[in-house]
Amino acid sequence: MAETAAALRTVAHNVRAARTRAGLTLDELSRRAQVSKGALVALEKAQGNPNLATLVRLADTLGISVSGLMQGPSEGRVRVVTAETVAPLWTGPQGGEARLMLTTSGPAPVEIWRWRLEPGEEYPSHPHQAGVTETISVTAGRMTLLVDGEEHPVEAGQTATFEGDAPHAYRGSGTGTCHLIMTVHLPPGPVAAA
Repeated sequence: MAETAAALRTVAHNVRAARTRAGLTLDELSRRAQVSKGALVALEKAQGNPNLATLVRLADTLGISVSGLMQGPSEGRVRVVTAETVAPLWTGPQGGEARLMLTTSGPAPVEIWRWRLEPGEEYPSHPHQAGVTETISVTAGRMTLLVDGEEHPVEAGQTATFEGDAPHAYRGSGTGTCHLIMTVHLPPGPVAAA
């Protein structure tokens, strides 16, 4: 419980700081990110429980990574992250999950995700900002990648990449659990005013 409260305080601080750096009011961020103003006010007060979709919309709008909203200051030159120490940002109805392991720093950050999808589980993602590219490497099992309504089977040992500015979803397929590593390549710099 204390870890959850501390994580929420970090997200609150980072959202407020990024919004201030971008020169956005709560009303403007609400409009651009399609998140209610009430939810933003609660989030900046470290209240509520934002879901993955809300964090993705805020990060895209603010021009930072999801983990940029969630992480505190860097701890040193090398950072080693264990999956068990990172809380899932999405949990599927049959036990699948998505964990944002870390985000690289620099002008064009990359998010590293670990996903587990059970057969039939699906996570739909809204389109990201222009310039976001996703790469999915299946390490075990099978999945179906849906991009703009078109299905693409991806099996163990295969990697797929696509531009993330179209509607997309990840679905477990086959008879066993699908494990995959996803990288989300973010464009450099802040998002231009809409």
